[in-house]
Amino acid sequence: MSVYANPALRAYVDARAENRLGIYRMYGSGGELLYVGKSIRVRARLLSYFTAERGEKAGELVREAERVTWEYLPNEFAALVGEMKLIQRFRPRFNVEHKRRPHYAFIKVTRERAPRVIPVTRVADDGAEYYGPFPGVGELARLVLDLSHVLGLRDCPGATRVRFNDQLEIFPGRSPPLCMRADLGSCLAPCCGRSSAREYARAVATARSFLEGRARGPLRDVDEEMRRAAARTDFEYAGLLRDRAARLRHFRDRLMAFRGRVEDLSFVYPVPGHAGDDRVYLIRKGCIRRELPWPTNRRARSRVARIVEDVFSKADADPSALTPEEAAEILLVARWFRLRPRERRRVVPPRQWLEG
Repeated sequence: MSVYANPALRAYVDARAENRLGIYRMYGSGGELLYVGKSIRVRARLLSYFTAERGEKAGELVREAERVTWEYLPNEFAALVGEMKLIQRFRPRFNVEHKRRPHYAFIKVTRERAPRVIPVTRVADDGAEYYGPFPGVGELARLVLDLSHVLGLRDCPGATRVRFNDQLEIFPGRSPPLCMRADLGSCLAPCCGRSSAREYARAVATARSFLEGRARGPLRDVDEEMRRAAARTDFEYAGLLRDRAARLRHFRDRLMAFRGRVEDLSFVYPVPGHAGDDRVYLIRKGCIRRELPWPTNRRARSRVARIVEDVFSKADADPSALTPEEAAEILLVARWFRLRPRERRRVVPPRQWLEG
């Protein structure tokens, strides 16, 4: 049986919506945002919800919906980005496209008294620092563990008590370590007061530098320890260190390759729009820095040229940890151009735009 819930809402859509590209939102009781969607024909798409069968997602959605709004956009790229940002911001419970478990992983430097470096599969707005994205969640976990062992960073649960040795006057006496990594020398052991807060913070800073491609210290440390192990004829341990060093070098190479791909997503992207509403997107390192109307006269071209110069010439933190919004946007922009090689052929390098 077809669902014709809320006939007044259906009549409203039928009378006012147009078959143009845009984003629509459905709201439930109390103003709850239930769903965000996009379509190249908003009117037809919205009306299709009112003919869905009972038990279908569309049917259940329209039965709960009490209000619907929409906005028309000039092109599909704008609609895709706008939809993603709304879903990321409001997390509507009927949306799944941007909530699915990702095929990418990130490295997270936690925001704790004794931060940890851990692999995660999503970026949360929790004040931590995130690096990535990287393919291959399982392999990334091993690489992150290697980095933690080299630098002495803890990998215990976040709730583990932390006591630095410069706090022992407040908490007198030492406690035994909670795992054998302290005795093996692969952890600074802030759980039992074997390191100071400053010493641990230096190790975390080195991890950040390595993840940002600005430090080779962890590799040098492994190489030096491997040489010492070989000198004392502990060849089994030296072999383990050799394998660890190889993984870290591979990891470093992947970091550099990823940054190269992100750097490559830096250009001026002109996009034709509905009824002549053409736009220019300034994309730098996979993030949309500005959206501008297409310049149609000399004065407008000069204005856009100044903005292009400002966006692509000013110093940019390189590379920094990602915010949740940046991570989602980089993945979306990269996927857009990967799946649409014709669109990629239309982009213009900033210098060429300025000269042309």
